[in-house]
Amino acid sequence: MCLAIPGKIISKKGKVVVVDYGSEKRKASIIDGSYKVGDFVIVQGKIVVDAVPAEQVKRWHRFLRETSKR
Repeated sequence: MCLAIPGKIISKKGKVVVVDYGSEKRKASIIDGSYKVGDFVIVQGKIVVDAVPAEQVKRWHRFLRETSKR
């Protein structure tokens, strides 16, 4: 099983986006769908596979902060 962490698209040029994960930025390709700067996405194998609602990302970050304090 692989854990996919959502990142935010910070730039887009054609079918290539830069995704910001907070601690690092990575390039990924868009194969299917229309994504825009500001969208939160899941990337697998350098390919954007799905969008994630912003509220879900906030809950995910809150969970990580809480569990890292233990």
